[in-house]
Amino acid sequence: MLKKVAILGGGVAGLSAAHELVVRGYEVSVYEFKTIPGGKARSMPVVGSGIGGRRDLPGEHGFRLFPRFYRHVIDTLKHIPYENGTVYDNLTEVTRLDIATYTAPLLPLLAKIEFSLDNFLVLIKDLFDNGLGLTMDDMEQYGRKLWQVMTSCEERIREEYNLIDWWEFIQAEQQSPAFQKIFAGFTKTLVACQSKIANTQTVGPVAVQMTLDITTPGTSFVRLLNGPTNDKWIYPWLSFLQDQGVDYHLAAKVESINCVDGIIRSATITEHGETFDIEADHFIAAFPVEVMGKMITDSMLEADPSLHGIQKLVDSVAWMNGIQYYLKEDVKITHGHVIYLDAPWSLTSVSQKQFWPDVNLSEYGDGTVKGILSVDISDWDTPGILFGKTATHCTAEEIKAEVWAQMKLSLNVDGAVILEDSVLHSWFLDTDIQFSNPDGACTNMEPLLINRVGTWDDRPEAFTGIPNLFLASDYVRTNTNLATMEGANEAARRAVNAILQRDGSKEKPCKIWEMYTFEVAHVDLLKFYHIHDKHQFEKGLPWDGKMSKFL
Repeated sequence: MLKKVAILGGGVAGLSAAHELVVRGYEVSVYEFKTIPGGKARSMPVVGSGIGGRRDLPGEHGFRLFPRFYRHVIDTLKHIPYENGTVYDNLTEVTRLDIATYTAPLLPLLAKIEFSLDNFLVLIKDLFDNGLGLTMDDMEQYGRKLWQVMTSCEERIREEYNLIDWWEFIQAEQQSPAFQKIFAGFTKTLVACQSKIANTQTVGPVAVQMTLDITTPGTSFVRLLNGPTNDKWIYPWLSFLQDQGVDYHLAAKVESINCVDGIIRSATITEHGETFDIEADHFIAAFPVEVMGKMITDSMLEADPSLHGIQKLVDSVAWMNGIQYYLKEDVKITHGHVIYLDAPWSLTSVSQKQFWPDVNLSEYGDGTVKGILSVDISDWDTPGILFGKTATHCTAEEIKAEVWAQMKLSLNVDGAVILEDSVLHSWFLDTDIQFSNPDGACTNMEPLLINRVGTWDDRPEAFTGIPNLFLASDYVRTNTNLATMEGANEAARRAVNAILQRDGSKEKPCKIWEMYTFEVAHVDLLKFYHIHDKHQFEKGLPWDGKMSKFL
């Protein structure tokens, strides 16, 4: 008889767990609160925008990107059928990562380095004539700190760097304002938090990996989907899973997880106005941390006191949400992402139509939209330039105007006119931003987990002390160690592996990758540095950057 697994939450983690379980012969049901599958990764229609039989314009929680160091979610994409291939075929590489400031034209950083003289010269300029105010001392200091992360042993990274914020680790206080803005400030666009909050255990390896990926010839350090997320990924995925037998429920709210005598006996669901209990052999909680924190009961804590750590993590969230501008003309800006270094709201944008070659935007909206500028807002707590208010205290219309103004000030520099008011057709703000608060501040239905200093100890494994409860979400301890769809996918794989182990299954476990190995041609060039540093760490000695004598 097939064992039944109930997955509570149908975002990337829930879909990933369902995928890995159903192909291993389990009976799987998924319960998703929203009316659209995909969680934070979903795209969504701008309801009512489509006229004359056209589709509604595509909106997003925030634009999707797939860095080169992703392994787990990429593997899943390769196992989702799409037309004559797989969803993996829908990824397209970007070639630029540009920096916009208020004082200088766009600074191009190559995201994909080809073997050509022109690209090599751009790289040299990026490093030594960058126009951002960095000194040679700044660049050397940053290089030294990246090298320290690269040559530190896993134990030091996990136990020591977890307790040090990124600002302190890179000694930003002793460096130039440009250093502080660029090398300390990037954490806001990466993980939506200040460098004085984010721990080095998380930020350090990601900073190293992305730096290496950007400067490695041959392939881009990041990829995008070649169309709206749900069309190119989520809907084909869901269709595949349903064909395999997954019972997926939308608009199904999980009211409670019912633990009796140390076992999950059922979960209470409300769907189509009816409330009922579901039973299963195993339950996977695939909620985000702020939802899971509310689901934990005294009975669950009695069975597994470590779950209290999840409740503590509820306060470790920040906001990173998207706004889309629909344009009368396609304003490409650059073939990739733009980081708005001086924008107080820590903006990042991508001009999407250039990566959607087979998407005819005339089939959407009123038929006149020709471009989409998708923007992520990563700082909601700093006053803007138009109204002097933080994003959290702006109306939706004010957010639209403020982000547009910050981008124009950053792009239209030295006489250049890249972004004009006349090109704006309409806009769409992520529906997770709600404006019903009586105090005037907006609320966020889906904030982003950030890895604050010291929070590793609060994060749980994918298995729990309750024998039939498993966790699949980006707050779970993973090699990815970052709140992303990659982290969610890895957590789901770990939950499935724990179920297989508990059932004594002979099915092959899900593959788990090491994330930040800093290898070249599959050779660990830093192995002997790690050996030496591990000896140092075990003796209570600091990192010294030396290589092991055992060569």
